[in-house]
Amino acid sequence: MKQEEFQLPRRVTTQLLHLAQISPKKEICGLIGSKDGVANTCYPVQNIADQAETHFHMDAKQQISAISNIRDNNETLFAIYHSHPTAPAVPSTTDKELAAYPDALYLIISLNTKGVLEIRGFRMIDKSFTEISLSMLSD
Repeated sequence: MKQEEFQLPRRVTTQLLHLAQISPKKEICGLIGSKDGVANTCYPVQNIADQAETHFHMDAKQQISAISNIRDNNETLFAIYHSHPTAPAVPSTTDKELAAYPDALYLIISLNTKGVLEIRGFRMIDKSFTEISLSMLSD
């Protein structure tokens, strides 16, 4: 996963935006599986953080289940996603401190753009996030 631009299928993009919209006060989170390097399936995981309005912490059992489903569906981990209901789509200090999968793409969905939803992607490179280009792929 060492490319400069990633494509997200319209179906996956729509699902991520919808999940963020139906949870406007709490961060959503989950995993995305891919086939042949293309995002394929969204696996929502419950956010069990004490301060879910500004942080996310994936339910461990659901996260393990999602990883198992990715494997069972012959997919690979493509991305870890979460939303920022009231902040821009950029990694927070906490996001940086807790990032543990250097080969995964990190997607952040923001609801804080005056009615316009935003998704931005980042990769962990040398213990810091670097923004990567995202484009939408027609299904």
